[in-house]
Amino acid sequence: MFQPKPMTHLLIAAPKEQMASVVTELYRHQVFHITDFVDQGKEGYEGVRLGTPLEGVGELSTNLLKIRSIENVFQTSPETLFDIPKRPAVTIREAIERELPAIEMEVNALTVKRSAAESRLRECEQRITELKPFALVPLEMDLYSGYDSITTIAGYVANEVPINVPHEKYYAVRKDGNFLVIFVETQNATEVEHILSDADFQSVTVPNETGSVQAAIDKYTAEQILARTVFAETGAKISELKTKYADLLAACDEVLSGDVERAEAPLRFATTEEAFVIDGWVPADHIEPITAGLNQATSGCVYVTVDDETNAAAIPVEYNNPAFAKPTELFMDVYARPRYNEIDPTLILAIMFPIFFGFIVGDVGYGIIFLILALFVRKMAMFKGDGGRNLIKILVSSSITTMFFGLLYSECLGYSLPWHALIFQRHLPMGADAAAHAGGPEAMPLLIVSIWIGIAYITIGRIFGIINHYRMDRAGKHRTKAILGQAGWIAILWSLLILVCSFFSVEQMFGITGMMPDFTTVLPIAPGLPGTSLGGIILLVLGCIFLAQENVLDLMEIPTIISHVLSFCRLAAVGLSSVAIAMVVNYLSFGMFIDPALANLDAVGVIMIIVGGLIFLCGHALNVGLGLLGGGLHSIRLHYVEFFTKFYVGGGIKYNPFGLKRKFSEE
Repeated sequence: MFQPKPMTHLLIAAPKEQMASVVTELYRHQVFHITDFVDQGKEGYEGVRLGTPLEGVGELSTNLLKIRSIENVFQTSPETLFDIPKRPAVTIREAIERELPAIEMEVNALTVKRSAAESRLRECEQRITELKPFALVPLEMDLYSGYDSITTIAGYVANEVPINVPHEKYYAVRKDGNFLVIFVETQNATEVEHILSDADFQSVTVPNETGSVQAAIDKYTAEQILARTVFAETGAKISELKTKYADLLAACDEVLSGDVERAEAPLRFATTEEAFVIDGWVPADHIEPITAGLNQATSGCVYVTVDDETNAAAIPVEYNNPAFAKPTELFMDVYARPRYNEIDPTLILAIMFPIFFGFIVGDVGYGIIFLILALFVRKMAMFKGDGGRNLIKILVSSSITTMFFGLLYSECLGYSLPWHALIFQRHLPMGADAAAHAGGPEAMPLLIVSIWIGIAYITIGRIFGIINHYRMDRAGKHRTKAILGQAGWIAILWSLLILVCSFFSVEQMFGITGMMPDFTTVLPIAPGLPGTSLGGIILLVLGCIFLAQENVLDLMEIPTIISHVLSFCRLAAVGLSSVAIAMVVNYLSFGMFIDPALANLDAVGVIMIIVGGLIFLCGHALNVGLGLLGGGLHSIRLHYVEFFTKFYVGGGIKYNPFGLKRKFSEE
């Protein structure tokens, strides 16, 4: 349950003429994780080198490149398509030979036409932009050029500039900058440019056009409209081809990807002149099927042996969790995949993340909104790939726990449900329900329960740390010190609790005074009980000794025990803030706008009702977003920072079996 799937190290050797058969059989099973051979020229490996691809890989790669180029034009990929009926791989390969050239030719022609139209569209837009300032000058474009002794200067300037040499000037006021055109003798052009530069003049190039400016603008505008029409028409035709061929292209991509993967597999093998060796891993329960399949495919011309590999860091890791915990593996991979011989906390994360989320938000209305949002996103396929679908599944489970805790808290969009809170009262004495919530929120019990959750989490984390050190470290002094160090942290934590218990009752410690029986008869820890303080001090000293024997500097980290435990108070604090926001929104929308307007309905009242409704919708929409962020980020943070850091190493190799999981094709 807390361990990955058991893996077995296999070495497969066979003559080179059996390479294609072995590759095909391994690909069919889709369970063999290949360890790449690295040709480092080590002693004893003379004559051993990387293999070469199987025959036909060049043509396969070329066809795959063509298909992906077309998919890029269509803005689609196999990852974005779902619920497509599978086709036989044989018919897909026939379609690649028969239909791909025609599809490629048609798409390329449309792509070229669309690119030309897009290029012409940008060119016309640029030309029109260049010509527009000259439209304010009463000159035709022919008059700006063609002189031997006269230079034309045009550009933008903040204010009109006096020129002290003979010239002809046109000045036009524009919203985006005043436009200036000057005709001056070439011999005086440099002096004029110096005068203009002092006035922050920004020169522009005179367009190479003839006739009136407006006629040129009209010409480019007509060409722009034509180019836009061609661009739209080609885009529509490409969309039609996408609708027609996207499914086929996805299937072709899948089949060719598998063929290329098989053909290039020998690049990962160690080969000699006569034979080859494949190094890899398979789940322990697949050894017999894969061995029998290889023997049958090669008529017995293969040697398969189990290697007693003891380096756990080299073993690929495949999660071994129940179905409901599979989506949470996404969060584990974001942090780090566990190593093969360490505890996999995915199951704890899968159970506790939704519980923490629901504990924080705890509102029936928000839970329903989260659920509708998750189902809508899944329906519209807004999140692509396995990661997106797993995220939606996590949101669904979190929305269910949010509704469950909302029923316990008696909360729905900040309002009370028809019954009193079953566990903790979180409402504020505000608005019409102020009398019902006169006592205010039960913040202290919530905080104390959150702290106890933190104590339990940190203790479990340290226990897992002891187990991991025992499994992962070599036997010897270092492992003993590491285990004692983890035990020291546990001893220090619980010694502090014992010392606190010597001053406070068990009921006070659990935050439910009056609801607990008398524990002094069964617990050797109670306020005023002789020896309680002394026992806590002895355990504290013992914990410090265990901690110091590993590293004396770790004693400086003892105060972090308190900070890590208190960090779990966010479970209560963030939830209380969410309730407060919801109640303030309700009070503003109904208490200050809608209810007074309904009491004396008139034209102003209608406006007040609309404003109140907007406050209600916008306020709760904001709180829904904050609930998603707060419930999600704080829940995952408590696992990543306060829990995993006590025991988790991570960095395991992802199990990547040779073989493509097919969605659109079947052999």
